[in-house]
Amino acid sequence: MRIGVLTGGGDCPGLNAVIRAVVRKGVATYGHEFVGFRDGWKGPLEGLTKPLGIAEVRGILPRGGTILGSSRTNPFKIDGGVEKIKANLAEQGVDALVAIGGEDTLGVATKLNDLGVNVVGVPKTIDNDLNATDYTFGFDTAVNIAMEAIDRLHTTAESHHRTLVVEVMGRHAGWIALHAGLAGGANVILLPERNFDVEQVATYVTKRFQVEYAPIVVVAEGAQPLEGQMVTHNQELDAFGHVRLGGIGQWLAQQLEEKTGKEARTVVLGHIQRGGTPTAFDRVLATRFGLQAIDAVHEGDFGKMMALRGTDIVRVPLIDGTGELKTVPISRYDEAEVFFGS
Repeated sequence: MRIGVLTGGGDCPGLNAVIRAVVRKGVATYGHEFVGFRDGWKGPLEGLTKPLGIAEVRGILPRGGTILGSSRTNPFKIDGGVEKIKANLAEQGVDALVAIGGEDTLGVATKLNDLGVNVVGVPKTIDNDLNATDYTFGFDTAVNIAMEAIDRLHTTAESHHRTLVVEVMGRHAGWIALHAGLAGGANVILLPERNFDVEQVATYVTKRFQVEYAPIVVVAEGAQPLEGQMVTHNQELDAFGHVRLGGIGQWLAQQLEEKTGKEARTVVLGHIQRGGTPTAFDRVLATRFGLQAIDAVHEGDFGKMMALRGTDIVRVPLIDGTGELKTVPISRYDEAEVFFGS
């Protein structure tokens, strides 16, 4: 069997570990042949390939990013996109695809599978917002990077008696903000799941200064004030209909400075969260996903996504992972609220 592999959407620590596991087991155990499609769905759409064998995956386990490249190409937004993909797969002699990606990439995989393309999905996102799986690889790395940044910011904030607002990724789900904020001892954590009252945030900040400590406020990029909307760079949409977020941290710092009379600064972690070497947890999880994915392909169990349930890797229908985003439940938010203002 000749199998194509692609990585789509935002890059993520652990992508290379999946590719490595798929290829190594696919070749050594099953004798399959592989071809890498470059730059997400742009690869099969335009016939962009690269060799993918044992030699190509040696040494990539600790590497961040993806050796195949990525993009946010949506073939369903391109005239004749599906037909071009089918034609290019046939020309390459590809019998099945392993698609590694998040909501958008696997959403395309779901539609293509329904249209007769043999696809198996592997869930990837640092936001941890894909349904049907407890965790996605990349999330643990992003949380640890954000936590380390918060740890470092505590000392500089206290040295200068200023508020530091840390903006982390999270468009619709605040998992990174919640976990990193709790682990880093933040005083306020603001998530997209609940609109925040800037006056209440200012009260928490003032209380922190009263006990002679400087406050750290962690805010997800998609968090919104009660009276406002998401802060965006502009209103241009990508191929999947998303606006580019950013700026809520700066807006909040200005508001807090005006309301508390204390200097406030913003740190936007941005792409730092998704770059660099993956943690041990993400390397292991990504490897397990890859091993299960190639088993599914070999067995002809298409239209499935790998998922972590407890400590087990299981297969679920692709639609289960992409039909609805997994957001932070309000009950989890309430559990964390005891830390606010402390």
